Amino acid sequence: MTTIDRLPSLLAEAANAASDAYAHAMATLDGTERRRTVGPGADGTETYLLDVIVERPILDVLDAAGVNVLSEEVGWIDRGSAVTIVMDPVDGTANAAAGVPICGFAAAAVIDDRVEFAHVEWFDTGRAWAAARGERSSGVSMQVSLDGASLSMLRPRATTRPAWHELAERADRIRVLGASVLEAALVADGAVDAFCDPGGDVHRIVDVAATSLIVENAGGHVRDVWGRPFTFDPDLSKRWSGVFASSIGLAEEIVDVVTRHVPAPLPEVTSVTRSA
Repeated sequence: MTTIDRLPSLLAEAANAASDAYAHAMATLDGTERRRTVGPGADGTETYLLDVIVERPILDVLDAAGVNVLSEEVGWIDRGSAVTIVMDPVDGTANAAAGVPICGFAAAAVIDDRVEFAHVEWFDTGRAWAAARGERSSGVSMQVSLDGASLSMLRPRATTRPAWHELAERADRIRVLGASVLEAALVADGAVDAFCDPGGDVHRIVDVAATSLIVENAGGHVRDVWGRPFTFDPDLSKRWSGVFASSIGLAEEIVDVVTRHVPAPLPEVTSVTRSA
């Protein structure tokens, strides 16, 4: 079984396996093969062949370590460990499949429903973010107001368009990169002031587990638009609208805009997806 002290190196090893597999896939698959889907993943969304290729060597690393796994594609693997690795093998798969180099790997080591370590890696640049609970760093911009902020968002949807447009009008600069974990990690660096899902309930726990610790360690604030706690059970049907901001004040202004325009979601009855 993996000891707690080895978890940062385990996450780095998993990231290296993901990066190598991604580089090999991009070098050997043509565009048609990269865009090919192979059926729904554990979260109910379509899985690309690229996702499967990258996930496989990561699972080998985690299997050898004897930890539990909660992954966007394979779902829940229970090995009876006190440690669960919550991961997204390829965040921004649609970008990768199209040849847009904005995609990466994200993983968090969770113990007793709390993220203890996190690792995010940007495949095409090699840029990486790592965090351990209790190790504070500085990096967020400390922007306190939506007015004049640099804001990254998920693309607007039918239900979120009014909120999206108000946020865009008040912010100084808007980006839509299509890779949630990288956009959130950039908040920790101060490259953008905030990243959010403007009420679409698109984020899964694999999208927010690692980056929540990375942003909070850097002095930022992370929350769900509707105030729901992030939970680490194996149910990948659960969704959130994550807000990653440089300050509490900025986060609250974003939440105020979204909740004025988007109806609060109704409670859902969900099922647990498990894989072995």
